Amino acid sequence: MVNSERIYKRLLAEIGAGKKAVVTTVIENLLQNDCQPTKSVFTEQELDNFSSPMSISHEISMVALKNGNLQIEIGDDGYTYIAEPYFPESRLVILGGGHIAKPLAEFASKCGFSVFVTDDRPSFANIERFPDAKKVLCESFDRCFPLLNINSSTFVVIITRGHRHDIDCLRQTLNFKPAYIGMIGSKRRVAGVKKQLIDEGFSRDKLDAVRAPIGLDIGAVTPEEIAVSILSETIMYKRKYSDRQWPEIDHEVFEDLSTSSDDDRAIATIIETSGSVPRNIGAKIVVYQYGKIIGSIGGGCSEGAIIQSAYEVIKTGAFRIEEVDMSGTFAEDNGMVCGGTMKVAIEPFPRNETNYPAQKLQK
Repeated sequence: MVNSERIYKRLLAEIGAGKKAVVTTVIENLLQNDCQPTKSVFTEQELDNFSSPMSISHEISMVALKNGNLQIEIGDDGYTYIAEPYFPESRLVILGGGHIAKPLAEFASKCGFSVFVTDDRPSFANIERFPDAKKVLCESFDRCFPLLNINSSTFVVIITRGHRHDIDCLRQTLNFKPAYIGMIGSKRRVAGVKKQLIDEGFSRDKLDAVRAPIGLDIGAVTPEEIAVSILSETIMYKRKYSDRQWPEIDHEVFEDLSTSSDDDRAIATIIETSGSVPRNIGAKIVVYQYGKIIGSIGGGCSEGAIIQSAYEVIKTGAFRIEEVDMSGTFAEDNGMVCGGTMKVAIEPFPRNETNYPAQKLQK
């Protein structure tokens, strides 16, 4: 038997290790009052190595991990299948702790990046200077890379104090496949760097993909304005130019779900939207039986109705799907300005150790 706390604890461990993972939920019959969801977590590698015949769970899990969107399907067997994809959090690695790095780290953290800052000077590489960073590393630029865990969810910004350090950092970064590489410098200096690295044998295509000079051209002058131009460009690459969506991860919610509690809970997850809605598919809220609330699916009357439904789910222990309509006269009368609709799955999260049986992917 596997309990749900362990499901979410393992999920956090896998994405924390830089892996993609998917949480599958299978519901036997939504029309039954006592239907119970069955949950499991699989990494991308586990799905790739799965040898049994392709199942609905397997198919929608692979699709979810490919495009980053939650998948839901009702099978011919009457079962409802949900696959929620989760990727390693988007990390911004700032190489150089100078005057631009300080506002960049602050702004990036507020925009949802997990910020890592590296500099070889103790007076520049310390948590007091970068309180919003997840990690500050005081290490030389030629020795820091094994400690940075650069992967496809990493955005690398090279803004060191000198040309020699910049080129050393770019040379090492090109050995990885991050989501974005940007390097500061004038057009003339950047052209010289690229020529030198091409002469060293680096691919012209790789170098052409480097954003240098870094940042969007907004006429930035001050360190804060330059930080905004750099962050705007990284967000553009994350949201507009990426070949995938970036699923929402509310760490407070997942930390709560991975921790045991003496109280029963319910999880409400947005599984489908239409029109303008306050939160994206995948957003979650945790409702405790005695009123504690963690997370948000949009606030207001719509969230209030879901919370009331969650209390009923806690009482009955039965999974349900609710539809919230934020359009029409009712929505206008209650101040709902979004105008769309969303479907929300609400599932029980009992406190005991026998929540749900382990789900087999073959189902």
